[in-house]
Amino acid sequence: MNVLVFLIPVSLILGGLGLAAFLWSLKSNQYEDLDGDAWRILSDDDKPPSAD
Repeated sequence: MNVLVFLIPVSLILGGLGLAAFLWSLKSNQYEDLDGDAWRILSDDDKPPSAD
C-alpha cells in the first residue's frame, strides 16, 4: 500500500505531461494539414542526377 503513495502522484504527473504535450501540439497547429503530407509523399519532386 505504501507504493501507491508514490505511484498515484507519478501517474498524475505523467498524465498531466501527456495532456500538456497534446495541448501544445494543438496550439502549434500540428494537425492543420493532414492530407498535405499524404499527397506530398506521392509527388515526384526529385531532381534528376546531373551528368558531370
